[in-house]
Amino acid sequence: MIRIAVPADAAAIHAIYTPHVLQGMATFETELPGEAAMRERIAGRLPHYPWIVWEEHGRLLAYAYASRFRERAAYDWIAETSIYVHEDAQRRGIARRLYGVLLDGMRLQGINQAVGVITMPGEASVAMHETMGFAPAGIWRKAGYKLGQWWDVGVWQKELQAPAVPPTAVIPFAQLRDRAEWQALL
Repeated sequence: MIRIAVPADAAAIHAIYTPHVLQGMATFETELPGEAAMRERIAGRLPHYPWIVWEEHGRLLAYAYASRFRERAAYDWIAETSIYVHEDAQRRGIARRLYGVLLDGMRLQGINQAVGVITMPGEASVAMHETMGFAPAGIWRKAGYKLGQWWDVGVWQKELQAPAVPPTAVIPFAQLRDRAEWQALL
């Protein structure tokens, strides 16, 4: 089942995220944020962007969210996406389904572009993004230092809809989450 995350999901989300921080390259975060910080992240992001989870039999197996790409107002119509899947739930199609709902929700908000940032080589993440219609948009060379080495970062971009001129304001997720169009995605 896909549903909107709630702050009470922080412990399960933190458990999924922990190996990526401590041993992985999917994030450049190097210190565990803690459950309280994760709760704050969820609560802080949901007014503006979707944060969704995949739950089976009461257990969270994955989560995905959108976030602000840059602080300048001109960037309001582009958002960065993130997804994390529990190691026991990988290669089951969960990421594609969850990401699809996230992207569709962003489209409903009026967001035109989605950006995925991938630590290279990141073959599985690259493949998943390209399957979802993302195209390579550039490489940041030696962009992050983690686990004793420098890593390149690739940027993948997907147009969710053609930008309007002039654009209409993006709908905050808090205003969209109870609408029938959003509920139909879940």
